[in-house]
Formats: sequence, structure tokens, C-alpha cells
Amino acid sequence: MACNVVDLCHKFNRLNAENLKNSGNELYKQKKYMEALELYSEAIRLLPSCAAYYGNRSATYMMLQKYSDALADAQQSTSIDKEFTKGYHREGKCLLALGKPLAAIQCFEKSLVIQPENKTFLSDKLLAEKVKKSEDEANRHHSAGDFRRALYCIKQCLKEAPNAANYKLFKAECLAYTSQYEEALEISNSVLAFDKRNADAIFVRALCLYYDDNIDKAQQHFKHVLKMNPDHEKARETFKKSKCLIQKKEEGNTAFKAGEFQHAHRLYSEALSIDPLNKLTNAKLYNNRATVNTKLGNLDATVEDCNSAIALDEKYVKAFARRAAAYTSLEKYEEALRDYEAVLKLDPTPQNKQAVSTAKLELKKSQRKDYYKILGVDKHVSDDQLKKAYRKRAMIHHPDRHSNDTPEKQKEEERVFKDVGEAYSVLSDPKKRARYDTGADLEEGGLGSGFGDMDANNIFQMFFGGGAPGGADFGFGGGFDDCGGRTHFQQRPHQRGGFHFQF
Repeated sequence: MACNVVDLCHKFNRLNAENLKNSGNELYKQKKYMEALELYSEAIRLLPSCAAYYGNRSATYMMLQKYSDALADAQQSTSIDKEFTKGYHREGKCLLALGKPLAAIQCFEKSLVIQPENKTFLSDKLLAEKVKKSEDEANRHHSAGDFRRALYCIKQCLKEAPNAANYKLFKAECLAYTSQYEEALEISNSVLAFDKRNADAIFVRALCLYYDDNIDKAQQHFKHVLKMNPDHEKARETFKKSKCLIQKKEEGNTAFKAGEFQHAHRLYSEALSIDPLNKLTNAKLYNNRATVNTKLGNLDATVEDCNSAIALDEKYVKAFARRAAAYTSLEKYEEALRDYEAVLKLDPTPQNKQAVSTAKLELKKSQRKDYYKILGVDKHVSDDQLKKAYRKRAMIHHPDRHSNDTPEKQKEEERVFKDVGEAYSVLSDPKKRARYDTGADLEEGGLGSGFGDMDANNIFQMFFGGGAPGGADFGFGGGFDDCGGRTHFQQRPHQRGGFHFQF
């Protein structure tokens, strides 16, 4: 009698479970997946030995994109019925959706063993193989440091498995390595919304902070990752790099402040070799080393380091300003003006506006005659040195000394002689020299013909023959020849006015 009761209960449960399954199927067709899920779950409770019920609930979980739950049901269905091909097929699809193409291929192969002619099973197996190939390529490029190609390959995987957390985080990591921090953080946050303890997602956050030059906060995240997963190799390696980078940078700063410029240069160079991918921090290191190069008097190296800094951070105001100053010292005024204009565009302050105005003036000054270069002296030349320089240049380029040269040579020497006289007339006059040095003459619309208002022969006559304006005495006595002896000048009327001098 007892057996009959048990049999009746079993039949009742089977009947009810089947009815629940059928009702669930109707809801599934209507895309009412949550309601269908409840009925399939109740059917499983009544008859847990039926593989089909697990299979149906697995399919429902898949439609709800709950692939881990779907995978568990699919695996349970095949453990109940080793010949349940739909179970193997669903298991494979879940594994592929979870970013596990190799395991998915193995499941599809099991389903094909049972139904080798099934085109759906074969098509899904080929798809999984395609994803696996893209995954392998992504890993290969990632290992080689080619993160842009790795990013392309993982995007191919995500086309077929858009919800795979491992693929999404792989993509986010590549985005971080290629300075696309906003999108990388968006992906990591979306993963953490469903899995707050996902160490890989927290690592991506740390990576973005680290490469965005927020190293202190990044280190806190790296520590958190390693606390959750002490074997997280990427977090350990990057955390180590971040500590070394900060240490070397601080050592370089200390050496610079102490005036140990060669030592600071070496330390900054060592810091730059630690992590080439950290663009923003390396940009600061290049700028720091550029400052050291300026202190060492190596302006060309300053420009090169500023170039490197700007290549890494195209909005780095300090690097533009430092390069502009170096260009000015190198007398490359057009380049300096471009950099000061870039600084003003990035940081429109009154100070930077004034820097642009000054650079424009320096450029104009550079485009006029350089009287200091004409006389072969620097800008700090004394009066006595100026006289000696004029005397030497005037003797070399006086037209009478070149009377036997070709007409072209005579014309060139006459031009130079005139420039020498013009240069001396300006630089020997304190007021004119001050206006020339400050560029006041340019702002007033003068220069060139305005300064060159004295005849070069008259200046030469006054210099060598006495009679300078105001009774000035140049104090050189006689002339000078190439052998160091005295030369007496014989004055005769110049054909154009003034005097000729015979040597």
C-alpha cells in the first residue's frame, strides 16, 4: 500500500512538473523570461532528475544574459543525461559568452559526436574557433607591448561575446595603456557594478590612475588588488614600477635643489627608463631634465628634452615655455614666438600675453642688422673694446684696401664698410645703443636708415684723423698694419666726398 502511495505521488509530481514546464514554454515564447524561470524552477523542484527541465531553465537564463547560472544548469543537464546534445550545445554557448572559447569548442565537439550532421553545432564550433584565434592574437600583441593591435583583436572577440567580463577588462587594460582612460574606467566600473570584488577591474582603475599621473592614489589601489589576490602579477609589477619611479624622481629633485646638476641629470635619465608607457610622468621627467640641461649650458639638449615632453603631453605648458626660453637663448626667435603663442593659447594669462609681445619684438630685432655681430663683439662690450673692434673692422673693409679687387668684391666690401660705420655710430652713442638694445626704435617705426644717418667715411675720418664731434679724442694715434708696425695715412679727397686713405 505504501508503495502505491509513493508511486501516486511520483506520478503526480511528474504530471505537475510537466504542466509547469509546458506553461513555462508558453511564457518563454512570449519572452516573459522571469515568469518562465519561476515555472521551470518549480518543475525542477518537483522532478530534479529531468535533464530537459534544467535545459529549459538554462535557455531562459541565457536570454536574461545570466550566463553563469545558465552554464550551471546546462552542466547539470548533461550530468543527468550524457546523451543530452542540447545540454552540451548550451554549455558551449554559455562558455563562449563568458569568454572561454577553448572550453566552448570542447563542448561543441561533444554535441557533434552525438549529432555529427548538425549544422548549428558545427557553425557554433567554427565561431568559437574564430574567437579563440582572435583571443590568441590579442594575447600575443599584448605580450609584445603592441596594445593598439591587441585592442583591435579583443574587439573582434567582443563582437561574439559582448558580455564577457574578461574580454571587457582586457579591452579596458589596453585602453589604459593607450591613454584612453575615460573609456577604460567606464568599462571597469560597469564590471564592478556586478562584481565588487573583481580584482582585474580594480587593477584597471589603478592603471588609469597611475598613467594619469595620480601615482599616490594608484598605489592604494594596487595594494587593494594584492590584498584581494596576492598572486596578481600585473598589479605587483606595476606597483613596483610606480615605487621606483617616484623614488628616482624625488632623488633627482633633491640633487637638483642641491646644485648637483650632473647627478640630477643621471637620476632623471634612470627614472625615464623605468616605465616608457607612463607618458605624463615621463613628460615631467623630460622637462626636469631639460631644466638641468639649461643649468649645464646645453641648450640643444634642453630643446630635445622639451620636444620629448611635448610629444608625450601636447598640452604641457611648462615644456613649451622652457623650450621657448631655450630657443630665445639660441637666437631662434621664430621658433620661440611659436612656443610662446602655444603657451598663451593653453594658458591665456596677462603674463603669457606679455611674453608673446616680447617674443614678437625679439623676432623683429633679429631681422634687422645685428650691429654687435657686424663688429664681432658681444652685447656687454665696453667702450674701449668697441673702439678696438671698429678700428679693426674698418681697416679690413675700407674700400681703398680693395681697389684692385673685382667690381663685385669692391661693392661687397663697400657695403660691409658702411655697415661697420653704421654699427659703430649707433653702439658708440649711449642713447642710440639703449634704444637699439631695447628695440624702442622698432616700436617707434625707426631702424636701418633712421640709425644709419652718418656717412661711413666721415666716421672713419673722425676716428683716424681726429675732429670727432664734440672734440672727442679716440686716442689711437696712427694707423695699424698687418705686421704690427705703424702706418701713416695719406689723406686725399674722396671721390664721393670725405677722404680716401692710401695704405
